[in-house]
Amino acid sequence: MNPMQTAVVNYSKSKGSVEIREVPLPEIGDEDVLLQVQNVGVCGSDLHQWMATQSWPVNYPVVLGHEFSGNIAVTGKSVKNWKVGDRVVSETAAVINHNSPLTKTGLYNLDPERKGFGYGVDGAMTHYVKVPQRCLHGIPDNLSFEEACLTEPCSVAYNAVVGNSQIRPGDRVLVTGPGTIGILCAAIAKICGAEVALLGLETDRSRLDIAAKAYCIHPLYGNAEGWCKKTDGLGVDLVIDAAGNSATLKTAMEMVRPNGQITKVGWGPQPCNFSLDPIVHKNIRLQGSFSHNWPIWEKVIDLLAKGNLNVKPIIGGVWPITDWRRAFEEMKDGRVIKSVLKPI
Repeated sequence: MNPMQTAVVNYSKSKGSVEIREVPLPEIGDEDVLLQVQNVGVCGSDLHQWMATQSWPVNYPVVLGHEFSGNIAVTGKSVKNWKVGDRVVSETAAVINHNSPLTKTGLYNLDPERKGFGYGVDGAMTHYVKVPQRCLHGIPDNLSFEEACLTEPCSVAYNAVVGNSQIRPGDRVLVTGPGTIGILCAAIAKICGAEVALLGLETDRSRLDIAAKAYCIHPLYGNAEGWCKKTDGLGVDLVIDAAGNSATLKTAMEMVRPNGQITKVGWGPQPCNFSLDPIVHKNIRLQGSFSHNWPIWEKVIDLLAKGNLNVKPIIGGVWPITDWRRAFEEMKDGRVIKSVLKPI
């Protein structure tokens, strides 16, 4: 029988079905490594699974956590170019179909058979996690594990802003939703040379203020119209919808200028209940953005290591995995932007 380890487990589809459990230490295959987790970020998707509001299938019971960094503890016998002790982060596509046409073109993040850590297979809110070697990226010594575990949400934001949006220096960009992804999208749009505003509610004031101070982003508390239409009255060049609510798409259609673009990266399973006609008569390009792939991770790690993208301001605290509930509640209630867990 395998040794046991403590883990944060989502054990059923019922609301609140998350608890600390003892689970077996994973057995690795020839192409895998056993990764000793140093830090793991709490994602909005973890909160959705905790509250049973997710819109994706979950393989219950499952260990949560897909934003993680650590050291390689054991290598499979066919693992090459990695050794015990290496400092790494891991992509989220734990299972993919290698014969999929999407995988063969590098878009394995869009493979319909893809299964990710934390919902499809066991994730990293524990001490050791099994990771395929193809998912690994090395991190330099000057990048802390605490920062490195946020490579994944940074890659989501990079793909939304750089990969799936047409953005040019001087563009005016509105980002809706001041969660982790929204703030990182705004920060990357700023790096690209755009003038950026971030829209939230009055209850999001603390998050908006952090974003404004850390990334020189204009904060908007509940209303975007004045900022979006202050130049020629036509609206902004790009709206990045990073809110977890379908209703924000209506705001995006109102605030974007004719021939502009909306990039939707936020999840929202609710029906829209409004007309999408503005997409047609304003000639808007509506683009979805999901996940990331290998070259995006390499670019993001480089940005983090060089200090061009700083994630320290959004980390609201580090908690042991046994105190997962407090870390989840701090994020859910908006008291922090990003909670990070650490196995001890």
